Amino acid sequence: MCALCGILGGRRHWTESTGAPEAFASRPEAHTRHRERQTRTRLVNAVLDHYGLRLADWSGGQYVLRGRTGRTALVDNLSELWAEADRLGSRDCDPLDPDLLADLKARGHG
Repeated sequence: MCALCGILGGRRHWTESTGAPEAFASRPEAHTRHRERQTRTRLVNAVLDHYGLRLADWSGGQYVLRGRTGRTALVDNLSELWAEADRLGSRDCDPLDPDLLADLKARGHG
């Protein structure tokens, strides 16, 4: 498969309902893949903001991760995201960091 075809329609990750529909079969509401990606991006950005990073959907097939200094990385899924976030950020992303948890709670995410 050429790179463009892979970006436009290719791989599905297990965390997406289209990649593993049986895992999401009990969900009462129907979601489009686009809406699902928007929701996922918004939730991830609540965490990444603490580390000075920002995630954006790119063409429905990948994500663009940006740091404060302008450095960017393309990632295919959430599994790849965290390694790149550690690389681009000023410090490692720790989901149990007390400062992160306090920040999320203060912003109404926890």
